[in-house]
Amino acid sequence: MSSAFPRVMGVVNVTPDSFSDGGQHATAQQAIAHAFALIAQGADILDVGGESTRPGAEAVSAHVECDRVLPVIRGIRDVNPLIPISIDTMKSEVADAAVRAGATIINDVSAGVADEAMFDVVAGHDVSYILMHMQGTPRTMQEGPLYHDVVAEVALYLRERVAVARSRGVRHIIVDPGIGFGKTVDHNIALLRHVSQFVGIADEVLLGISRKRFLGAITGITEAAERDIVTALAHALLIAAPVDIIRVHNVVLHTQLRSLANALR
Repeated sequence: MSSAFPRVMGVVNVTPDSFSDGGQHATAQQAIAHAFALIAQGADILDVGGESTRPGAEAVSAHVECDRVLPVIRGIRDVNPLIPISIDTMKSEVADAAVRAGATIINDVSAGVADEAMFDVVAGHDVSYILMHMQGTPRTMQEGPLYHDVVAEVALYLRERVAVARSRGVRHIIVDPGIGFGKTVDHNIALLRHVSQFVGIADEVLLGISRKRFLGAITGITEAAERDIVTALAHALLIAAPVDIIRVHNVVLHTQLRSLANALR
């Protein structure tokens, strides 16, 4: 069992089309209320996003994305000046505006590939950067993903992107193997079995398995919003994995899991 339970990152999607909760928190007021509920439930970090990255999702403009997320970040900051806030975006313009509004982490599923200026924004603000592996783009990533050795290839990609980010002045980097982003069920399972291979590539490791399709494929749970319990069960089975942050939709189940894990220690 690892020495400390991972920090819990609660998801705040301000989108009409996210794969499991699209439209539930689509207004700033709804999203802010949801954020405060997650904090009350024990979230350590909030991840605010204004563009869906589900398979087949359509891109939105930076203007639309900013209109969605900036009022939410400001609304959280007006009441809570301390909670770490991550902005989930591939666009440097959105990231820059979000940090100015109060975000302290940039979560980029494209690892800087979608917008090379992202590294300049991260380094300029000296904030933490989450760098994820994805094969293809959100629009194409599940169209026949193929690897010779998924663990080795994902690790190599993350090392290469970390090296580029470091060369551009990014200091604190969190790597995410990108479960469900251009991977089959078998690919995802292989990555979870070998999470330790990603330790040391950067400063920390993040895991995002919450409500993912591969959990449904394994368990037969077809509705994404009904996969919270199996998500928590998966994290319980992975309790010894060397992971620093887990990104989840249901914070309550995972703070309960944390209490149990700490008691057992």
